Amino acid sequence: MSDCCYDPTDTFWSDRLAAAKASVISYEAAIEAVKGGAQSYRLNTSQTDQSVTKASLATLQTGLDSALNRVATLEARLCGSGVTHVVPGW
Repeated sequence: MSDCCYDPTDTFWSDRLAAAKASVISYEAAIEAVKGGAQSYRLNTSQTDQSVTKASLATLQTGLDSALNRVATLEARLCGSGVTHVVPGW
């Protein structure tokens, strides 16, 4: 099952999308662990490996936002940017 419409023979962008989605899951798990009272949590996004604490919550949220934006960008590359509405300026 595919995430969206793309050429199944070209896996470059779909591989990047899968990695970005894995990062989102890692960030969400770290945020939930820290919110749940964990003193520290090891976050491994496959790009970075760090130990985070409650004081890192704002940084984790920023990382999650960045990962979500990357997922959206990659999905747009794979599927096109969606519907574009053009309004004439006259």
